[in-house]
Parts: sequence; structure tokens; C-alpha cells
Amino acid sequence: MSFVTDTTSDLDAAPGSRDEDKDVSLAEDQEARAADEAEDDDREEVDAEADEDDEDEDDEEDEEDEDEEDEDEEDEEDDDEEAEDDSETPAAAGSGRAASDLFRESEIAADYVEGLLDILDYDGDIDELVVSGRPVVEVVEGGDGSGKRLQALVGQRGATLEALQELSRLAVFRQTGSPSRLLLDVGGYRALRRKELGAIAKNAAEKVKEYGEAVRLEPMSAFERKCVHDVINALPGVESESEGVEPARRIVVRPTA
Repeated sequence: MSFVTDTTSDLDAAPGSRDEDKDVSLAEDQEARAADEAEDDDREEVDAEADEDDEDEDDEEDEEDEDEEDEDEEDEEDDDEEAEDDSETPAAAGSGRAASDLFRESEIAADYVEGLLDILDYDGDIDELVVSGRPVVEVVEGGDGSGKRLQALVGQRGATLEALQELSRLAVFRQTGSPSRLLLDVGGYRALRRKELGAIAKNAAEKVKEYGEAVRLEPMSAFERKCVHDVINALPGVESESEGVEPARRIVVRPTA
């Protein structure tokens, strides 16, 4: 008796098994590639987010730099304004103009102030001057004892006087078409205030030298700040600078660096 082994089923099954193995390998390869691509996408997203964060930080830094530049420009403009309000210092703007033009500005402002005094029924003598290349109008007490009434034109800490000065400058501008650096004074207020500010500045300088710490003065007008700066700049061991914005802009006196 002979036996014949049927190997057909095994031979037929072998190719199928190999195909299944190939399919599994391909699926695994695809899954691996998909995982790698997902990781790459994640890395790209992280890198993109990091780049965006860097750009945002750069933008913020640029904005901060622009803000600082704006503040510096504002400080420079305020300092220029303080310099212009010093009646003792010749100004480049005024020095380049004819004396007749400057005196004409004084006349225009004087007419405006005279009309205002008539409306208020105040009496006072008006002087038209040109001092250090700058038009000046001074209202002084008349012979009828009107000094006390004129003080109403000065106001608290010269606030009313500063407003009248701006109105007088506007009157000049309307007729000449050019900005004016006119200085208006009433009853000798500015000269008296300059002396007071000189004493305040010297007192602040003494405190700075004694304690070695900065001293902040009360808010002042541009005219007042310029008076203080002039005194401090002439003293050794101390320096001054303005800080803040109007109407709370003030001077800080500190030891020289």
C-alpha cells in the first residue's frame, strides 16, 4: 500500500500568506510615514507659533521704542517752549526779524489789551517794548491806584496772565499771519515771580546737596520752569530737568551725575 501526500493546499496557501504579510508591512509603513508626517506637521506648527511669538515681541518692542521716541519729542517740545518763555534770552526766531516788525507785534497786542481793559473798565498804562529781540507788552498801574484791580488780570500763580498772553499772541497772528513770541506782563508780576522762583530753586539745590536725593518741585508754567532751570544751571553739583505733561509738568532737581 502506498501513500500520496497532498501538498496542493499548502502550496496554494503559501502565496496567500505572503500577500497578507506584504499587506501588513505596507500598512505598517504607511502608518509610520503618517506618524512621521504628523510629527513634522507638529514641529512646523510649533516653529510657526514660535516665529509668531517672536514677531509679536518684536512688534511690541518697536511700539515701545516709538512711544519712547514720542515722549522724547514731547519733552523736547516742552523744553523748547520753556526756552521761548525766557524774556532775558535772545531767541533765534526773533533775532532774524526786523525790529520794526517786532515793535508792530507789540502795538497789535497793546491795542488788544487796551480794548480788553476798556471792556473791564480797568485803568492802566500800557508800554510797548522790544526786549532781547522779542516783543513785550507791559501793563502798569496808573495814577489812580488801580494796582489791586490789575492783579485780577494776573490770577492765581499767573494763570490768568498766561491765558491773556496766549490771546494776545492770537490777536497778533490774526493780523500778521506769523506766530508771535510776545511776552505780556501785568503789574511787574513776572519780575517778582522770577525772584521768588530763584529762591525756590536755591532752596531745592541746598536740600539736594545736603541729603543727596532728588527734589521734585510743584507743577509750574513754562515761564516758571525756565526761571528755575536758569538758576539751577548756574549752581555747581546739581542739575534739573522737567517731567510730566501740562498742566502737571514739574521740575526735578537732582545731584549731578
